[in-house]
Amino acid sequence: AAAGLSYVGAYVINTYKSYDNFLQDKYALLPAAIIICVAVVMFVIGLIGCCATFRESRVGLGLFLAIILVIFIAEVSAFVLGFVYREKVKTDVQGTMRSVFEKYDGKNAESTVVDYLQEQLHCCGVKNYSDWTTTQWFNSTGNNSVPQSCCQQEAKNCTGHLDQPQQL
Repeated sequence: AAAGLSYVGAYVINTYKSYDNFLQDKYALLPAAIIICVAVVMFVIGLIGCCATFRESRVGLGLFLAIILVIFIAEVSAFVLGFVYREKVKTDVQGTMRSVFEKYDGKNAESTVVDYLQEQLHCCGVKNYSDWTTTQWFNSTGNNSVPQSCCQQEAKNCTGHLDQPQQL
């Protein structure tokens, strides 16, 4: 379990590099760091449990049980807090995404990240393609279209025009 959590934490940190423009909050990597710390703690606790079992130590097994109960209470607390604050996180991420989409010009670093995000997640805009109609890029181009990264991969002649929304 500790190895699995370590992998997940490292994967999140590695993936963060692709989406760091969307996650401008300095605490965005905190969950990944916590996951890695939990993995280390789980490894140590597992070692204590194995040693206590091997030596058949009542004190060691009691300590192991107490630690497991504390971890269980922490997990339940984390679940409840995640459930309670899910809307706040969703609102914050959408607000940050809207500000990054507002900076889109097709050339800058934010534009590259937006295009990458839309291609990887097979999406267009924050909620849908109509989000682009309020951006400066959409208004400045005047061609009533969204970026090419909004096009479906199967669409061969997609130009991003809003008169063909089935290709977006």
